[in-house]
Amino acid sequence: SHDSFSYWVDEKSPVGPDQTQAIKRLARISLVKKLMKKWSVTQNLTFREQLEAGIRYFDLRVSSKPGDADQEIYFIHGLFGIKVWDGLMEIDSFLTQHPQEIIFLDFNHFYAMDETHHKCLVLRIQEAFGNKLCAACSVESLTLRTLWEKNCQVLIFYHCPFYKQYPFLWPGKKIPAPWANTTSVRKLILFLETTLSERASRGSFHVSQAILTPRVKTIARGLVGGLKNTLVHRLALIPVYPLRFSRRS
Repeated sequence: SHDSFSYWVDEKSPVGPDQTQAIKRLARISLVKKLMKKWSVTQNLTFREQLEAGIRYFDLRVSSKPGDADQEIYFIHGLFGIKVWDGLMEIDSFLTQHPQEIIFLDFNHFYAMDETHHKCLVLRIQEAFGNKLCAACSVESLTLRTLWEKNCQVLIFYHCPFYKQYPFLWPGKKIPAPWANTTSVRKLILFLETTLSERASRGSFHVSQAILTPRVKTIARGLVGGLKNTLVHRLALIPVYPLRFSRRS
């Protein structure tokens, strides 16, 4: 799922550091944050509900919160979401109940995070999953059978050089996720077909992002309607491409 955590965002918190200064100034008006929420929420299911629906790949963007002294890390998409720790615990609870299920957690955007914040986040990941974490290795050597034999259920992809310090953090390059960045269904399908044909035959997992991305004028035209009413319905026109991951071997 895309922006997997954004089923809830906090209108009362500051605007996230992933936004421009202009947006931050506008957000001082309470109505602006309500409109931002309409464009920040990309999911309507919690982590648990997504897992029960079959989702096994999660797209995660995280940030520290300005003014917080406890180094807590939050999910973010324009506005701050829940604490990362709360999300990880919800996922771990599901995995404990379903010991043969495997999930991919893709931490691909980090905001307002220094080394201390990264260490705090990685510690949280370790505390949440413990021995369920799968050490980075050759993609071709990884099978469901080997994961089950080792009782491993979680692959963590970390798009930051910090991954080098921990054996259970997989480099982001091991799961490329090319992004079409378009509002056009026709262009999106063409992009998906092209990137599928260009995938490396070995050495990594792959993600196909079957999503439409609003531009400034898209938001301006559908300001009150929000993301769901403006763009999501167009995806029904795509016949064959769910958001998916795969391993080439």
